[in-house]
Amino acid sequence: MKLRYLGHSGVQLTAGEHDVLIDPFLTGNPKAAASAADLEPTHIVVTHAHGDHWGDTPDIARRSGATVVSCAEIAAHAARLGLTAHGMNTGGRHEFPFGSVRLTVAFHSSSFDDGRYGGMPNGVVIEIGGVRVYHAGDTALFSDMRLIGRLGLDVALLPIGDNYTMGPDDAIEAVKLLEPGLVIPIHYDTMPLLAQDAALFKSRVEAETSARCAPLAPGDSIDLP
Repeated sequence: MKLRYLGHSGVQLTAGEHDVLIDPFLTGNPKAAASAADLEPTHIVVTHAHGDHWGDTPDIARRSGATVVSCAEIAAHAARLGLTAHGMNTGGRHEFPFGSVRLTVAFHSSSFDDGRYGGMPNGVVIEIGGVRVYHAGDTALFSDMRLIGRLGLDVALLPIGDNYTMGPDDAIEAVKLLEPGLVIPIHYDTMPLLAQDAALFKSRVEAETSARCAPLAPGDSIDLP
């Protein structure tokens, strides 16, 4: 399974003929590693409705025919746009052709750019290609991350940008609760307000926890056995 970082919180997971995008915010993203026209996913997973996560979902899904997977409210909105969608809710798990998606708690907010309610924000645990990946979405630190960690996480994608989400200090505490094999920081450096030192975060993760850390530049990918 290949994981490619697209910038901000955007991630591409590829295993065989399956191609899953998470939070494809590309247009208007100064750190985007691809354009919407470059991508042909089979599924798009959206953690919440904010524009920097919903992003290019309509354009990509309409062109590629990808199924939009998200909370019930976002899926209903996608369906109203004529897209194929599968709605879920926090705590639910569903099997898809590539594997499975489980929606987890995230402490944040969620609304579309026009102010419409976007349902509950979520993190996601995706099983694909024999790898279990946790994408925390936008969230604060919360103690029940320990329960998510009990699922046995190969990879944890954690926001470190601060201000809108956890910063590096809280993300370190999250790693201790989640106990993943590998940590990849996301949701940082997209704008000056979110500037963080990823190299310092890596050194702290590996000094203070048992996890490895691999900060990826937008466009970088990593193979996960």
